[in-house]
Amino acid sequence: MTVPFLDLRAQQAEIADEVEPLVLEVLHSAGFIGGPQVAAFENAYANYIGVNHCVGVANGTDAVELALRAVGVTAGGEVIMPANTFIATAEAASRIGATPVPVDVDDEYLLIDPDAVAAAVTGRTQAIVPVHLYGQVAPVDQLEAIAADAGVPIVEDAAQSQGARRNGRAAGGLGRIAATSFYPGKNLGASGDGGAVTTNDEELAHNVRLVAGHGSVVKYKHEVVGVNSRLDSMHAVILNAKLARLDRWNALRQAAADRYAELLSDMPGLRVPTSLNGNVDVWHLYVIRLADRDRVLAELNGAGVGAALHYPEPWHLTQAYRHLGYSEGACPVAERAAKEILSLPMFPHLTYEQQVVVCNALSVAVGDV
Repeated sequence: MTVPFLDLRAQQAEIADEVEPLVLEVLHSAGFIGGPQVAAFENAYANYIGVNHCVGVANGTDAVELALRAVGVTAGGEVIMPANTFIATAEAASRIGATPVPVDVDDEYLLIDPDAVAAAVTGRTQAIVPVHLYGQVAPVDQLEAIAADAGVPIVEDAAQSQGARRNGRAAGGLGRIAATSFYPGKNLGASGDGGAVTTNDEELAHNVRLVAGHGSVVKYKHEVVGVNSRLDSMHAVILNAKLARLDRWNALRQAAADRYAELLSDMPGLRVPTSLNGNVDVWHLYVIRLADRDRVLAELNGAGVGAALHYPEPWHLTQAYRHLGYSEGACPVAERAAKEILSLPMFPHLTYEQQVVVCNALSVAVGDV
């Protein structure tokens, strides 16, 4: 048996009967941009998160950038974020002309370290961006006093955490504003790129919608220099159908994570993930840590197991950000973890039998050390 890293076909099969006539309706109406489908999804997702406003945009990177712009991040400012995140978080700040500032993560959960954030605040800091990585929720509550003392907003990167909660509150509703991604592989994924910004602040929501629509909310009346970043109607139809199933799909991910923890409990040399106290995590990724990771990954892939890496190089050490002048040792926990992390197959329809195959292959590979 081969085991894919992700099985989107199973999700699509589950919603096909519901969405296919709705997709045809969009095709027949030729209402491809905006319209009632997008408005319906924005309302539904805002209600799901528990916020007043949701603005659909073209992708998750745009969502982070637009959220940062809305809270006043400008060229020359600094944006604090974890070193352990996809490079898109940093790119969003760079596209504004701001400087992304990497800080280290804790060694247990690999989430942003509040002490490192406090140490990184300067007079140029304009925002703090906790990233809810792997389906976990970052300790936003521990950042609130730091942000308040610095007089800067918390902007959540919630791209991997749809449905996750911390102390009873949903990811995407913990900071002043939040960004998320609906890339197909996310817990809530569209049929292509998509994203959203969520907030309780009506002015911030207006500003996001204004900039995302060429600086205009009334046709041909352009108030600011904007961009083109809109959620498509087709994606909104699919997202609405998946949103209705998200809690159940997340529960299936949580059950799969529990099975992994049991199957891997006696395997030597592994660090399995755990949840931060107060979190209900949704296991976008199931990330273990081990030595000799590259060889183990190659053996798993050779055995038909679709393991992967998230992420093999911290963004501050990439060639793209070499100009910032960071060297190894700047964020030692994130840098060490990048050499150890390995993502196992994780998706709602993952079966126990498939997980046994994964863990047996992993046992063989680890035994080869």
